[in-house]
Amino acid sequence: MFRVLCILAVAATALLGQAISGSTLGAQTPPPPPRTPMERMAEANARRGETFGTIEGVVTDTALRPVQGADIAVIGTSVRLKTGANGRFRLFQIPRGQYLLVVRQIGYAPTSAILDIAADDTLRLSYALERSTNLLDTMRVIGTRVSLRMLDFERRRQQGIGQFITQEYIEKRGSLAVSDFLRTLRGVDVSRLTGEEFQGTIALSRREGGSLGGDGANACAMQVLLDGIVLPRNFNLDLLPTPKQISGIEVYTGAATVPPQFGGVDRRCGLIAVWTRDGY
Repeated sequence: MFRVLCILAVAATALLGQAISGSTLGAQTPPPPPRTPMERMAEANARRGETFGTIEGVVTDTALRPVQGADIAVIGTSVRLKTGANGRFRLFQIPRGQYLLVVRQIGYAPTSAILDIAADDTLRLSYALERSTNLLDTMRVIGTRVSLRMLDFERRRQQGIGQFITQEYIEKRGSLAVSDFLRTLRGVDVSRLTGEEFQGTIALSRREGGSLGGDGANACAMQVLLDGIVLPRNFNLDLLPTPKQISGIEVYTGAATVPPQFGGVDRRCGLIAVWTRDGY
């Protein structure tokens, strides 16, 4: 009798487990979070059987002294780290492709570069940061927390010079790329180029005296800034963060309209300033 009871108990336990398992499988699970551009690229590379590359680098000052704690960010991805005591950093498992890398440290002028990552290769970089002469003003903030850069953004927007795209409009429209917003603005020609020297999306200003090729004809490539960081000339807009990461965009299509706050950058062909929510 005892043996029969044990067998019945085991059978009941198995049936209960199956019932619980079935109810769990039938329950609705929340959708997974959206994948980053780097994750999507990694999956595409994996399907093609491609491997990844590695980035090694060092950050120093102009006297070649290591800069510890410099912020290294690969824009448009979640990759972000700081340099060690020797000023060095290393990034593993970077999918093959083109990226924008930004280097920042308090007290130094930031710098940026476009990187081409090859499969099964190590890209070795070095950056020498220049001391910054800009000092932050003492501030006392009362009430809702708003970043200083977005306060300046709102002041310039109220002046009515230039064209502005706010975070509210970005969220309402729900586009997938910054270039989608720029296409709606006056005096901006957003073009997709597939030439040998440049492949990507670029913002152009049609004006006399400047051009993409530097020969003074036809289209003039606009200067792009990301959180105040001057990006390389003829910048590929596809490397910018996604609209979900952006607080605002301001555009000035001619040198005469660019505010003096952006002095020191090439303003011949106008300027596009992109501001992120977290800051790079």
